[in-house]
Amino acid sequence: MEAMLRSFFQALAANSLANRWAKRYGLRLGAQRFVAGESITDAIDTIRALNRSGMKVTLDHLGEFVRDEVEARDAAKVCVRTLTAIHESGVDATLSLKMTQLGLDIRRELCMENMRWILDTAGQYGILVTIDMEDYQHCQVTLDILDELRRDYSNVGTVIQAYLFRSLEDVKRLGAEGVHLRIVKGAYKEPASVAFQDKSQVDANYLRLLETQLQSRGFTAIATHDPAIIAHAKRFIAEHRIPQDKYEFQMLYGIATQLQSQLVAEGYPLRIYVPYGNDWFGYFMRRLAERPANVAFVLRGLFR
Repeated sequence: MEAMLRSFFQALAANSLANRWAKRYGLRLGAQRFVAGESITDAIDTIRALNRSGMKVTLDHLGEFVRDEVEARDAAKVCVRTLTAIHESGVDATLSLKMTQLGLDIRRELCMENMRWILDTAGQYGILVTIDMEDYQHCQVTLDILDELRRDYSNVGTVIQAYLFRSLEDVKRLGAEGVHLRIVKGAYKEPASVAFQDKSQVDANYLRLLETQLQSRGFTAIATHDPAIIAHAKRFIAEHRIPQDKYEFQMLYGIATQLQSQLVAEGYPLRIYVPYGNDWFGYFMRRLAERPANVAFVLRGLFR
């Protein structure tokens, strides 16, 4: 049953009609647990509260199904405004983004133009930009663009997904080049030809990626809510005396909040991935796919 629910929510995440329908109802469907409001003002207020609790943030303006150049350029403008808001408010936050939102599926040149504008702005403010990894068909082009951008920018990193067979080789190469990497398990539905299907295999590969990156020249963002992986990371960090300026834990806004507070209390660096905006449906569905029990929040939102 859980596998069926996971597939159902993953399919909904990619459904543009469902996305448009959901926007009519705002965050009433239960997404407010995972999304910090629809405006940058809401997001900054959330970041301030998290900063006061000892947590840093990476902020993501949500958006999917960008179909034309105007939408892509508008998305880039929002990213630039988000960077400016982070700078002017003085909050401790970086920026995360998806390149499909910036026109990658329309024209690569359009995406590159938008990325350079964003990275120029982020560089002026001393802010890191992390390129979120999307589905497998975008993996190679994402890394190709990252390589191209890194010739001119040092304030850009990306995400590596543990469920992909190729990821260990990617981490070995990028880590040796000193790239800032966020290690995640992966939230898209991928075929057995390119990705591990068994959770235990994904977990084992995650630990391989984690240990490889932690011992590399690059920075490691340990993005997980899995207590077993967190415990393993703590042991490995202690045994290999990994300094705190070389790693941080990362978790999603609204998930495992008690564990987040525990990490901070123990003195570990923690950054919270905080999404905001009205194009929240795809992100929300992927969170439900990761933990179908959260469907209760959707039902409560519908009946309210």
